[in-house]
Amino acid sequence: MTDAAAIAPTRMTIASRLAAGRAGPVAAVSLVILAIWYLGAIYMNAQMQIDRFEREETVWSAGDLVSATLSQERPLLPAPHQILIEMKKTIIDKPITSKRSLVFHSWVTLSSTLLGFAIGTALGILLAVGIVHVKALEKSLMPWVISSQTIPILAIAPMVVVVLGAIGLKGLVPKAIISTYLCFFPITIGMVKGLRSPDPLQMDLMRTYSANRWQTFWLLRWPSSLPFLFASLKVAIAISLVGAIVGELPTGAQAGLGARLLAGSYYGQTIQIWSALVTAALLAATMVALVGVVERQLLRRMGARP
Repeated sequence: MTDAAAIAPTRMTIASRLAAGRAGPVAAVSLVILAIWYLGAIYMNAQMQIDRFEREETVWSAGDLVSATLSQERPLLPAPHQILIEMKKTIIDKPITSKRSLVFHSWVTLSSTLLGFAIGTALGILLAVGIVHVKALEKSLMPWVISSQTIPILAIAPMVVVVLGAIGLKGLVPKAIISTYLCFFPITIGMVKGLRSPDPLQMDLMRTYSANRWQTFWLLRWPSSLPFLFASLKVAIAISLVGAIVGELPTGAQAGLGARLLAGSYYGQTIQIWSALVTAALLAATMVALVGVVERQLLRRMGARP
């Protein structure tokens, strides 16, 4: 009785900690999503499987139907375990140099993503600095920055690929330009907000110290803008990956996650399509997490509280 009484509070403490932290809610939401996913897979694939049973004149039960809908070769909606099996085959079992490896395709997409993200970050920061410090740019450039995002990227991507291809720029560069087009906007808007975030009293204090614009920028505006910058970077790097994938679609690329999606759609390989989508989502989540790590380390060095 004594041992049981001692173990029970420990279990309750662990459970309460999980519920209070991130692990418990995330696990609960994940289980709900998986349950809905499996039910959706059974529902969407059921009619196709029933038709197959009738063509083959097979005697079947509800259990047979559920089992068959979760193991179809080309289902309308693959079950999660089918996607995991496909990812194991194409990530772990295949050599990374193989054109059937998702690691190979992920690296092709990631390279254009990172290039576009770097260009977009530099462009966004430069535009924000100009908008904040030059009134003419604020009135003339800011409306164009905002209106640029009203044009669907699917309409722009083929034109970018064709125009850049006509002047000899092919492969990595067009996809990077499309990524830049998508990711510079949140960085520009976030940095404009961040550079204007210092309190008026702080600006007055810098003028009292006879600080020039350059000193005010580096000692006050730039440090104040870093939280806004990193929040924008997390959005921008995920959008940049989307831009790289979209850029691969109109080119008929032979490599990249976009090419993997195209090949799957051509041959009706829905499991291949979903495995590429899940891989892209995991890649985006990893990049966002890395930006968060850099943010915490940098802000900690600057004396911010954890």
